[in-house]
Amino acid sequence: MVNPTYNDVHPNFKLNGFHLDRDDMCRLAYSFIKEGEDFERSVGDFLLDWFDHRDHLELTTSGTTGAPKTIRINKQAMVNSAVATGRFFDLVSGNRILHCLPTKYIAGKMMFVRGFILGLDMDFVAPTSNPLEKNDEKYDFAGMVPLQAKNSLDKLDSIKKLIIGGMKIHQTLEEELLKLPTEVYETYGMTETITHIAAKRVGENAFTVLPNVTISYDDRNCLVIHAPAISDDVITTNDLVELVNENQFVFLGRVDNVINSGGIKLIPEKIEEKLGGKIDRTYFISSLPDDTLGEKVILVVEGEPFEIDQEAFKSLDKYEKPRQVIFVPTIKVTATGKIMRSETLEGYL
Repeated sequence: MVNPTYNDVHPNFKLNGFHLDRDDMCRLAYSFIKEGEDFERSVGDFLLDWFDHRDHLELTTSGTTGAPKTIRINKQAMVNSAVATGRFFDLVSGNRILHCLPTKYIAGKMMFVRGFILGLDMDFVAPTSNPLEKNDEKYDFAGMVPLQAKNSLDKLDSIKKLIIGGMKIHQTLEEELLKLPTEVYETYGMTETITHIAAKRVGENAFTVLPNVTISYDDRNCLVIHAPAISDDVITTNDLVELVNENQFVFLGRVDNVINSGGIKLIPEKIEEKLGGKIDRTYFISSLPDDTLGEKVILVVEGEPFEIDQEAFKSLDKYEKPRQVIFVPTIKVTATGKIMRSETLEGYL
């Protein structure tokens, strides 16, 4: 369709093998709400909201640009986002896609929008941690979170193009993904940007923005997003970046995570990247107050205490090396898998 609107359903759209139009989708929504499993009921709620008389949805943000809050997203902006994704990844009507993300979050909602706006042939399955476990189908496109990709490594070659979002891809997973014939992309985005506004092939350093998106940064060196097709407002993030040009950027870390140790500003995410693959546990870098340095770098590791080989820290600069290791029973994460640093350390500081 040329210039689709939120009232449209592409005539080639298929869901689990069946052609569905707008009325069919509404009937399916009622069925999911009345008789479906939990993951299907959230789809039913979304579809009824999408096909009602309003021109917008109300969504809860992930907290990427501040405290979580309810925001209003225009349905046409979501359509525009779907079209931009289609152009960026060369999706065409009839392509087979796998939808294995929870629909209560923006990423899962947008997979549906891409399906019925672009006319895709979509298999919708339960958002389990191993969505390909009993699936031998071939797909042109799919979206996963890192845990799903990690658990599906032996079958990911059945997908031509895979996008991974929700949280940063760990270096050890990235190394495994690079061995596959699949085109794998890490995405960058948030609820406010209607999922991703940029993507990069795994193994590459810089994100490239989608069509009709430009970027800049503010006086904190944090990313500022200009995307008039999806947001009337300029979106200012808390993400420290290095701009390559107006279409590409390198993500460095979160400005609110920055550690000032002895006057040296350190980015925990960059230290974690250097430690990638050297500690066989879930971990993150944080800080504690220090009389001499102001803040000292600490390493927080999940599980029972053990002796960490000092070789693991050889790649770190002097100020980056942790001065203390804290072991915690569980590292807390959000519903979408992002590490909750301050919440994990409550009671340990």
